Amino acid sequence: MPVAMITGGSKGLGRALAGALAGEGWDLVLDARTAEVLEETARELRGRYGTRVVAVPGDVTDAAHRADLVAAAGPLRRLDLLVSNASMLGAEPLVRLDALPLDGLRRALETNVVAALGLVQEALPSLRASEAGAVVVISSDAAAEAYPTWGGYGASKAALDQLAAVLGEEEPGLRVWAVDPGDMATDLYAAAVPEDADAARPTPESVAPAFLRLVRERPASGRYAAPALLEGPA
Repeated sequence: MPVAMITGGSKGLGRALAGALAGEGWDLVLDARTAEVLEETARELRGRYGTRVVAVPGDVTDAAHRADLVAAAGPLRRLDLLVSNASMLGAEPLVRLDALPLDGLRRALETNVVAALGLVQEALPSLRASEAGAVVVISSDAAAEAYPTWGGYGASKAALDQLAAVLGEEEPGLRVWAVDPGDMATDLYAAAVPEDADAARPTPESVAPAFLRLVRERPASGRYAAPALLEGPA
């Protein structure tokens, strides 16, 4: 069975992607900071799909935890897909740049960019050994458009996009996709803009098929928008 590693895999988009891949027969290595929620997700996926799910609680900004994550894929004997989904806003709720705590910006960059690259570096030997190795980083519309209060988070995602683009050039044997999932009903969005938390938005589960399309069709490395993947021709 192919093996995927998903950070931030206990809820929201990470959990939805884990379920979609498990439904396709993938084994999983999942990470999240809250051990109880992560283990609950792992138990549910094992019970529903019969897939192997290794839950490794911890913080991706910790180098030792990143090493533990990659080591956890060892008993599964392969690693084919790395999904860097764990994200931090930098401020909750979001604020204008003139009020953005610099420590918050540093935490967002550390989680969204530095840790993502660190995990790629740790996992590259395994991904290179796969016949279909791939990396997915979760981007945002805020990485490409200027929205008030989204400056710090958007800057971190823009940096992540650039890292993914360069990685795709440096690793032609892999597929490297930066994916903007679009607006979703997630805890992250509710924390970012609590006044809009009750507005109707797509669920993460409705967006997950866009990622499955990437995995199945393996288009060229690059930046993709989930709504276009869901609507576009095969």
